[in-house]
Amino acid sequence: MSGVSARAGYLGLAVVPLLAFSEPALAYVGPGAGLTVIGSLVALVSAVLVGIFGFIWYPLKRLLKRGKKPSPGAEDEE
Repeated sequence: MSGVSARAGYLGLAVVPLLAFSEPALAYVGPGAGLTVIGSLVALVSAVLVGIFGFIWYPLKRLLKRGKKPSPGAEDEE
């Protein structure tokens, strides 16, 4: 095990008991904070989907355009 992964493992072993035996916070999350979290998650998922769509669709669009032949009326008549 390398030094970094060994430290991460030791940190994980130290954090697990702290989380297991901690008291609940009994904190109230208001509707504004809840809607903010939901809105942020929707924005994050949308951004990822649009990014994936862009990386897939635009190269395919260029390939499809390259395969089309120009129409006969599109040539310049001089």
